[in-house]
Amino acid sequence: MVKDKDMSYIAVENLLDKISSRYKLVIIASERAEELNNGGQRLIDINPKVKATTIALEEIKEGKINYKERK
Repeated sequence: MVKDKDMSYIAVENLLDKISSRYKLVIIASERAEELNNGGQRLIDINPKVKATTIALEEIKEGKINYKERK
């Protein structure tokens, strides 16, 4: 079943409990969107017309994205 999300508004404040910094959030979402644009598999069910950046943010919001901090 595909969720009917065309243009979701995702508040950054709602994502900061998943990723502690706005800057990290931007980098992680950007890298994930690039993966999706290059053929990466979606981790959530969402309308196929939704842009990769929105999909990346939704995946982060739903806790589907893991990351490791580099030192």
